[in-house]
Amino acid sequence: MGTVSKALGLLGILAQPDARHGLTEIARLSGYDKATTRRLLVELKDQGFVEQDEQTRAYLLGPTLLMLGRAREDRFPFLKIALPVVRSLAEASGETAHASEYAAGAMASVCSQESDKSNRVIVPDGERLPLHATASGLAYLSASAAGFVDAILGKALPGYATNTLTDPDALRRLIATARGQGYALCNQLRADGVCSVASPILGPRGTPVGAIAVAMPSVRADAAKLAAAGALAAQAAADISIRLFGKAATAHRARKP
Repeated sequence: MGTVSKALGLLGILAQPDARHGLTEIARLSGYDKATTRRLLVELKDQGFVEQDEQTRAYLLGPTLLMLGRAREDRFPFLKIALPVVRSLAEASGETAHASEYAAGAMASVCSQESDKSNRVIVPDGERLPLHATASGLAYLSASAAGFVDAILGKALPGYATNTLTDPDALRRLIATARGQGYALCNQLRADGVCSVASPILGPRGTPVGAIAVAMPSVRADAAKLAAAGALAAQAAADISIRLFGKAATAHRARKP
């Protein structure tokens, strides 16, 4: 693994929700020795990618990333456009809604709106959502090229919950169903007691750029409610595509795995 990949790996550790780690913990989480970890952190700090709390000595993400994020949002305003749609989807469905983008082998939650119910699903911004075990990930795969799907399903797939599927053929069937109905259904694949539906957000050529989802406790997730939420998610995904690219896109049927 090259130096750049190692440094990016440290940023990934610090990007986790509520991450405030010192040198020893970062070295443990990364698997690098302390000398290598310290050298990488010093270089990242010099460039503003990380900063260090003077009192606790914990490392945090730095202002350079904020600058890059703003520059990226200016060119591709995904957050600005997705947020009001996510809020509308949460209101229409009565459940938590969230939008995500693909990032380094997973979906990354960009924005969310929680349900006002006391028993609700919480999806923190920045949370990584595994492709094979979340509705967002399965929706993204349903619109992805066959080679990409093969690469993802060809890797070791970790289990997260009682219902997590790790068999590629079973996952291909879920992906095919998602492609046919326009949204993916996740029945407690990542967390026991949580169900979700999601639809892919498509670019102008039919390639996925993200996903929008509705998540709810399984006690409220009957078939009718999931179908209704799936239809709402599909419409919300189309709305975001139109706002981003000026037209609704259609996934290429040649993309099915």
